Amino acid sequence: MGIYIWNATPSLQLVRLLRRLRPNLRIVLGGPEVSYEPELQEITSLADIVIGGEADLAFAEVARNLLQGRPPENKFFTAPLPGLAELASPYPFYTQEDLEHRIAYVEASRGCPFTCEFCLSSLDIPVRQFPLEAFLREMQKLIDRGLKHFKFVDRTFNLNLNVSRSILLFFLKQHRPGRFYHFEMIPDRFPPALRELVAQFPPGSIQFEVGIQTFDEKTSELISRRQNLIALEDNLRFLTSQTGVHVHADLIVGLPGEDLETFGRGFDRLVRLNPQEIQVGILKRLRGTPITRHDREWEMVYSPDPPYEILQNKLLSFADMQRMRRFARYWDLVANSGNFKRTIPLLWKRHDSPFQAFQDLSDCLFTKLRRTDQISLPSLTELLFEHLTNHASVPAEDIALQLAEDFMAPGRRDPPECLRKHLPSDWIARMRSRSATDRTAPKRQARRLPNVASPTHPEG
Repeated sequence: MGIYIWNATPSLQLVRLLRRLRPNLRIVLGGPEVSYEPELQEITSLADIVIGGEADLAFAEVARNLLQGRPPENKFFTAPLPGLAELASPYPFYTQEDLEHRIAYVEASRGCPFTCEFCLSSLDIPVRQFPLEAFLREMQKLIDRGLKHFKFVDRTFNLNLNVSRSILLFFLKQHRPGRFYHFEMIPDRFPPALRELVAQFPPGSIQFEVGIQTFDEKTSELISRRQNLIALEDNLRFLTSQTGVHVHADLIVGLPGEDLETFGRGFDRLVRLNPQEIQVGILKRLRGTPITRHDREWEMVYSPDPPYEILQNKLLSFADMQRMRRFARYWDLVANSGNFKRTIPLLWKRHDSPFQAFQDLSDCLFTKLRRTDQISLPSLTELLFEHLTNHASVPAEDIALQLAEDFMAPGRRDPPECLRKHLPSDWIARMRSRSATDRTAPKRQARRLPNVASPTHPEG
C-alpha cells in the first residue's frame, strides 16, 4: 500500500481494520509518507514490512520472498534506486475509462537537482531520465488509444533541454484540438530554442506549473533555494505575452524568515507578471525534509495531522495564518477559477498593492459569510458587486457590466438581479447570442482564452 499525505489518514483507518479482521494478513507499506520517520508512526507499527524510497522493483522482490516463506530480516529498509530502463511501462494498465475520464499521469524523469528544504524532491538526487525513445513509443500508444490530457509529474521537466525539446516537438507534430499537456517547469530556464517551440502550441493547449515559492532573497537563502529572479521575470513575461501557455505559478505562505509584508510584496510582484493562476500554498512539514532545522530559531509550529501545515511561526501568528488560509481559498474561488477575469483588475483601482486589495476583499467576504466553501457563483457575484461599489473608484454601471460579462461568458442566461438594473435594456439579449467559450482546453483553462466580440467590447 502506497502512503502519501493525501491518503495517510484513511490508510491508517484501513490498516487498523485489516489488523482486527485479518490478523494474519501480511501488510507491506511504502510511499513517501512512511519512507521517513517510520518508527514514529502508528501505521508502520501495524505493518509487517515498510519499504522506503522507490519500491518499483523492491516490492516485487518482497512479495516473491513472502510467498516463498522468506520474509525480510528487517521490518524497515530502504530500496535501492531502480534503473529506470529496467522498469516495465505502467501505461498499458490505464483502462479506457481512465483515459476518457481521469487524469493520466506520465513521467519522463525522476529526481530534482535543487535543495529546497521544504520539498521531498530535494532528497531525490540525481535526476534520472527514462529512455527517451521507449518513452515516446508509450506516449504514441496512449495517443492512439485516445488520451487527450497528459499530466507530467516530472519535477523539473525543462532541466534537460534536449529531452524536453524532443518531447514537446513530439506532441506539437501530432497536436489535435482538445489535447492538453501539463508540465512542471524551472521558471528561470527558458532559452530561445525552447521559447520558439513553446510559442507554436495553440492557446490553451499547454499548462506550465512554475514554482516560484518566494521572491524574498533572504528567505530563499534560508531554505537553500536557488533561482535567478531577473531571468524568471523575463521568462514569465514572455510566456504570458507571447505564447498561449496557461501559467500556474506557486507561492508559499509560512516560510521561515518571511512575514506578511514580504510575502505581500512578492505576491504583488507576481500579479504584475500576469500569470493566469497564482496558487497560494501553505507551508507543509513533509517527513524527511530539512525544513525542520528552522523549528527552534523561527518557532515553527505545524499541525500534527496530514498534511502537516504550518499553524504559526515567529513572524506569523495563528491568527495571521488563519487569515492567509482564507485569503488562499477566496483567491482560488475568485481569481484562479477564471470566473471573474474581467472584474479582478477593478480590485486594484484604489490600491497600489493587489495583495492588500484582495486581503480587504477576503476579510469582507469572511465577515459576511463566516465560511470559505459552499458559496454559489451568484452569491459570490453579488458580494463582489457590493464590495466593489463601496471600495473601487469605478461607476456602478461599469462594475455591473464587467461582472455580468464574467457571469454570462460560459453561456449562463441571467446575471443576478443586483447587476440587471444597471445594464442597458437590450444588453442581456445581445450577450445570449454571443458565441460560446472555446472548450478545446479544459474548463478552467478555457475561461482564460481570448473571447469573441462582446456587446460592450466590439472587435476592431
